[in-house]
Amino acid sequence: MSKRMYKVGEVARVAKVTIRTLHHYDEIHLLAPSGRSAAGYRLYTEEDIARLQHIRFHRDLGLALEEIRAILEAPDFDSRAVLREHRSRLVQRLHETEALVATIDHTLKNLEGEEEMSVEQRFEGFQPEAHAAEAKERWGTTDAYKESARRTGCYGPAEWATIQAEAEAIVGRFAACRDEGTAADSDAATQLAEEHRQHIDRWFYACNARMHAGLAEMYVHDERFAEHFDKHGEGLAAYVAEAIRANAGAATS
Repeated sequence: MSKRMYKVGEVARVAKVTIRTLHHYDEIHLLAPSGRSAAGYRLYTEEDIARLQHIRFHRDLGLALEEIRAILEAPDFDSRAVLREHRSRLVQRLHETEALVATIDHTLKNLEGEEEMSVEQRFEGFQPEAHAAEAKERWGTTDAYKESARRTGCYGPAEWATIQAEAEAIVGRFAACRDEGTAADSDAATQLAEEHRQHIDRWFYACNARMHAGLAEMYVHDERFAEHFDKHGEGLAAYVAEAIRANAGAATS
């Protein structure tokens, strides 16, 4: 039984692209129709249409046509893996949109005098800009970054609220220990350091003691991280870093 062939107009209609776009894809060898009619008109198979779907997926991600052609023609191209990755990005985009809609609703109620709104609540749902770009540039090729991106892409507002609450609770208890004069290498402080490590491990990526100790150095030497901790009291970043190093030493000894 012969396969059904689709005329260029039919493909343009169902794929929501112009006929000129399909002609262009043919001209640049991105999507060549598998057949021609007796009159010379382009005819597409279902396999051609499936390739067009992938092209549209990648265009939605902002990729250039040359990049898309390279991806589709790569020997290790895996359509299932590509679709899973695209789905993950769309889910992340959906969660971000939902969070921003919730913030808009909250802001409207605040403007109408129905609800109070904290400074922090005004920016819930917004994604970090410069820091996120920097993180991708510095660690984008690492397994930890890829794992974190995979996990966080599935989180919604509820998960992010839990993550934030857990993190703030741990930092708050670090501050309490420091204020009470508890040594950073004490059992109480190192137990908190272990909770902090497990928090990262549970929500973001596999974080062993050695990696955690590396993060501790960044908490001290990167002023943005130091500021995050020190807003709970000057010097807390150094205290947390010392507790993490002590915990890492105990774990590897």
